[in-house]
Amino acid sequence: MPFSSLASPLDVELQPDRPALLHVDPLDDAPSWVAEHREALRAQVTEHGALIVRGLGLRDIDQVATVFARVADDLMTEREAFAPREAHRPGLYASTTWPANQPMCMHHELSYPLQVPGLMLFACLTAPEQGGATAVADAEQVLRALPTGLTERFEREGWVLTRTYNDEIGASLAESFGTGDRAEIERYCRANAIDFTWQPDGTLRTEQRRSAVVRHPLTGRRCWFNQIAFLNEWTLAPEVREYLVDVYGEDGLPFNTRYGDGSPIGEDVVQLINSTYEAHTRRDPWRAGDLLLVDNIRTAHSREAFTGAREVLVGMAEPLRPADRCATPEASER
Repeated sequence: MPFSSLASPLDVELQPDRPALLHVDPLDDAPSWVAEHREALRAQVTEHGALIVRGLGLRDIDQVATVFARVADDLMTEREAFAPREAHRPGLYASTTWPANQPMCMHHELSYPLQVPGLMLFACLTAPEQGGATAVADAEQVLRALPTGLTERFEREGWVLTRTYNDEIGASLAESFGTGDRAEIERYCRANAIDFTWQPDGTLRTEQRRSAVVRHPLTGRRCWFNQIAFLNEWTLAPEVREYLVDVYGEDGLPFNTRYGDGSPIGEDVVQLINSTYEAHTRRDPWRAGDLLLVDNIRTAHSREAFTGAREVLVGMAEPLRPADRCATPEASER
């Protein structure tokens, strides 16, 4: 069985259809082991884009919080969330609230704020009965596999995310911005290159243009880094999309994406992006106690549909502002 060539004390198992996997002996003190092997773990994530550590026996929120802090610097407070999630500790969250029977397709976490997480951390306390894997896909490979004409257009124009906040679907204003104060929300939008419009009924509509392809901060290699398909209307289940369009109208959907010039993205393009991700997906079912580390720039991740209870804790760490951002310099109120 092949192993990583990176010189380190860790023997990492490599298989084409699975993330890199490190088996460790059952531990009495997982945080101390992680602290001792931090640099080797981070080197493996840099080399492979993602790493599962199996055998740590993670079992509760306090232990996971300590492990996350030993692995990563600068755990982040989530801003601009698209769906609500429970915060257990500062920087430590439950998985996004999302129907168990609906998969969450491949995406890079928070690829649309100006400052994005460089590292994602996941810990499984309860593994589902079936499904529910947090799968991964290499963004360099996906970029190379997509049609050149399509990626060149997105690289030239970027992509646009539109959001219309309401109290029924997705994150509320307070959950997304950390405040319900209108003046504070406007200040955040102006500081983060987000155009905003208050609707007559008091709801907020925002628009932001971001890069679709960025260079990795360590390797300098180009990565397909966005949520173009994930937040597009055509990724929704047909019955869900029909309901949302019927209730809110095509221009009032809770979230949607467009080309950088503002023109709509066709269903065929969204299907092509998602099928390309699927062709490059690596998955390994969760086991209770697992730790998963993901380079958020190089590696997209998804959540598959599942049955049974599933408890996975999430941390976002090491904020950075990717090069090649094409954000509008100044946001405006319209």
